[in-house]
Amino acid sequence: MVRELLLRLRLLSLSFGAGLLLLVVLCLGAQNGRDRQEIQLGATRSVPLPSGFLVGLSLVVGIVSGGCACAVLMPEQRRD
Repeated sequence: MVRELLLRLRLLSLSFGAGLLLLVVLCLGAQNGRDRQEIQLGATRSVPLPSGFLVGLSLVVGIVSGGCACAVLMPEQRRD
């Protein structure tokens, strides 16, 4: 029981850590982007962001959500 919990906690921390590291690298690399796009969110628009930042941000969100889904949906190991 405790071993499974620690494994899930390790998966969650690894996915959040990797997402945070990628986000920091992405923010540093997006400083030089010249091509800026706006996102329309309903009736409002976002500030102009580099297109590489938008693609990278979706990659980071996918990594974090995939790691969280893996940790939550991991099957329990039964001892017979």
